[in-house]
Formats: sequence, structure tokens, C-alpha cells
Amino acid sequence: MSTVTTHWNRVSRRPLADVLDELRTARTLAFDEHPDGIVVMSVNRPDRGNSQTVEMFGEIAWATATLRNAPLRALIITGAGGKTFCTGFDLAEVDVLTRMSVSEFTDLVETAAAGSTGMRALPYPVIAAVSGPAAGGGLSLALAADIRIADQTASFSAGFVRIGLSIGELGTSWNLVRLIGPGRAAELAFTGRTVRAAEARRIGLADRLIETGTALDAAIEMAETIAANSEDSVRSTKNAVVRNLEINSFRSALELENRGQALAVQVPATRRALTELQARPQ
Repeated sequence: MSTVTTHWNRVSRRPLADVLDELRTARTLAFDEHPDGIVVMSVNRPDRGNSQTVEMFGEIAWATATLRNAPLRALIITGAGGKTFCTGFDLAEVDVLTRMSVSEFTDLVETAAAGSTGMRALPYPVIAAVSGPAAGGGLSLALAADIRIADQTASFSAGFVRIGLSIGELGTSWNLVRLIGPGRAAELAFTGRTVRAAEARRIGLADRLIETGTALDAAIEMAETIAANSEDSVRSTKNAVVRNLEINSFRSALELENRGQALAVQVPATRRALTELQARPQ
């Protein structure tokens, strides 16, 4: 094995414990490690409905950038306390926004958007465990995940128009249209109404609906199932799923898939799995 091969690693060589020690200096987020490379990131303002602040936008962008090369198998996003996912921007900080200049506000929205971009760019699956409201920016956060598990208390609201804003925030308009279709997305965007758990599951806003109080446990169980699969295969699959959402050409999608499969076959673990499969009785 060459020196290049032995010293190169596509994920950080920094121990996960060190990464989490750094991230735990955050004031608006909390991080818990579970076995098999699973980490839970909680929006940590339960006394304020886990609402977002200017500081939180910066910390989410920083956290997703820090986790980009961390040796994780899955990341779970949830709300601290288990009763609220995230109620959007804290109205107590609205005065901060109104005092900003155009350039300052532009810097803020670009930082906030970097959190959504960073979440989608993570090379491993991201699961949102939703209990209680996911509203406004909280909905944006849930939509940035690959999978949404909701309990019976969950609700989703793109209520931007109710406070004089547009749904064109933090990737919500892009994600929502692709998740539930343009008609349903337009209806929710124009009315700002709240979607309860059962309807969310029916229209595809939630991918799984489970009993009250079990969203996080169900998300951890799903993450464990994912972690049991080949790490390289899961990462390649995540890349194909996310990138193909941004490709309009079927031919381009096939080229992306073909490249991923060609690389996957070169992974030793994949070759062993294929050999074992061939050896099974027919």
C-alpha cells in the first residue's frame, strides 16, 4: 500500500470526541454522541420554543461546516426538551433585524443560508426527529434533512406570509416544492396554514409518523439501521440522492449514478460483499 493511500482519509483524522468537545462550546445547540458514529444535534432553547436567534444561525453554519469531515455515520436534528422542534425566529430579536443595514442583513441571511447548504452537503444521512411545531425557520431546518420522522404532536408551518415575509428563505421554497409538489407547496406558502401530523405524513411532508414522545428514539433506531450498511455505499447513495435533485437531465443523472457505481465496486468491503453474495446457494 502506498504512502499516499495510508495517509489519506476522506474523513477527518481528528477523533470525533475532539470535534464534539469543540461543538459543545455552542450556546444555542447541544450535541450528544451515540454508538456507531451517530450524533444528535439539538436546537437548545426550550424555554423559548427552541426558537432561532442571530447567534443560532451562525452556530448552525459553523456546526455543519465542522461536521462536514467528521467520522459520522448519521446526524439527527431535533429540538431540546422533546416538546418543540423549532418555532422559527425568536420575535424578541426582531428589533435586532430592524436595526441592521442592508449589508449587515445580507451577511446575516447568507450566514443563515450557509447552515441549510451545509446540512445538505453533509456526506452522510441527516434525519430530523420532529415533536411539536416546526415553523418558519424551523420548517426550513426540518426540510434540510434527508428524512423527517414525526410524532403525533408534530406540526409544520410555512407561516412566513403571516409576518410579512416570503417563503423564499433558507431553501424552504426549493425544498418544499420538490418534497410535496408545486401545487401543495404554493397552497401552504400562500395561506401560511399549519399542517398537522397526520396530514404531513399523507402528503409526504413527514416520512414516518410514530407515537407521541418517540420521534428521537425512532430516529436513532433508523440511524443504527443505516450505520449497519457499508459506509462507502451510504455516502455514495447520499451523494446520488442529493445531487440528482439538482439535475434536470436524465442523461446527467445516469452519468452521476454510473460514476458512483464504478467507484463503489473498487471499495474492498463492496468486493467482499459481492463475493459472499455469489457464494450463497442459488
